[in-house]
Amino acid sequence: MGDPGALVKNAFSYTDAVIDALETSLSPERMATYVGRADGDRERAVRLYTWNTAVSAAFYGPLQGLEVALRNGVNRELAVRYGADWYDNPGAGLDTGTLARISAARADLRRDGYPDDPPHMVAALSFGFWVALLGPGGRLPGFGKANYDMTIWRAGVFRAFAHARLSRKAAHAPLDYLRTFRNRIAHHEPIFDRHLAADYASLLQVAGWISAETRAWIMHHSRVPGVLAQSPDDADLLF
Repeated sequence: MGDPGALVKNAFSYTDAVIDALETSLSPERMATYVGRADGDRERAVRLYTWNTAVSAAFYGPLQGLEVALRNGVNRELAVRYGADWYDNPGAGLDTGTLARISAARADLRRDGYPDDPPHMVAALSFGFWVALLGPGGRLPGFGKANYDMTIWRAGVFRAFAHARLSRKAAHAPLDYLRTFRNRIAHHEPIFDRHLAADYASLLQVAGWISAETRAWIMHHSRVPGVLAQSPDDADLLF
């Protein structure tokens, strides 16, 4: 059996030369936020950066679970009302921004040699696309304003949130917040200064609105609580 303290003994060595190289690799501009939080201590800044990377990675799985549950639930209900290719049905009253995203997804699929059938289209549309369907709706092509309360939410999408009695606005608000959170992670931005425990609680709550089983599955496999319990000074053991 190996020494249980080996991970601690083999912690990464942050010499000045190593920190210089990392700062060059990651860029001084990117590291500036971390150096500022670490009161100018560059080693602590790199450890914080490492911890930020670890907690971002830990959130990836739960966010993925929520995104897939959301898109499948919304797609299912819209397909019942408007057909499997609901995104091409004028009756859905989709606004110009939504239609532009659909056109872009279709063009990407065709460029890459994939069919633009409903399963591929649904998978190609972003988290932001699905969250936007819970918004009020924007300008319609030609004239007028979309009314997603009527053509999306009351048309059946409220049923995707089977475990909660919600208005469209109440469903949209936390999901839009989680969308911006996901985008920060996707663009490798700092999230260490957020209330991450609250972000995680919100994610679980929304997942539970859609599926209690999915929420339980996310909780069981999630590494978020463990990473949040670790100090950035111990980040070598996480990444």
